Amino acid sequence: MNRPHRIRHRLVRGFTLVELTIAVAVVGILAAVALPSYREHVAASRRADARSALLGVAQVMERYYTERGTYVGATLGTGGLHPATSPQGYYTLSIASQSAGAFSLSATRAGAQVGDKCGNYTYDQAGTKGVASASTGYTAAKCW
Repeated sequence: MNRPHRIRHRLVRGFTLVELTIAVAVVGILAAVALPSYREHVAASRRADARSALLGVAQVMERYYTERGTYVGATLGTGGLHPATSPQGYYTLSIASQSAGAFSLSATRAGAQVGDKCGNYTYDQAGTKGVASASTGYTAAKCW
C-alpha cells in the first residue's frame, strides 16, 4: 500500500529551485532585449503627433497667407489659428519666425517625449523639414 502513495507523490511534484531560477533568468533576458525596442517603438509612434501637428499648422498658415497676403500676425493657442499643443499633447507648437513671405514652425518635446532622441521638429513655408537638439545619428531624414 505504500507504493501507490509514492507514485502519486511523484506526479504532484512541483518545480525545483533550479528550474524556477532558469525560467526567471530567461524571462529577464527577454525583457532586457524587448523593453528598449518597445520604448523606441512607442517614442516613434508619438513622433507622428509632431509631424501631423506641424503640417496642420502649416496648412492654416497658408490659408492665413491666402486671405491676408502675409504671415505676419498669425498666432497659435487660444484665439489663434491652431492650438499651441499637438493633438496628443506630446509637443508644444510655436511659430519660431514669421515675415510677410515666410514662416518657420517648431514642435518642442513635452511630457513623455522630453527625452526623445529625435529632438524638436521644425518646418517652414518651403516645406523644409528639420530636427533640432537631436541625438547623434538622428537626422531629419530619419526622424521625419
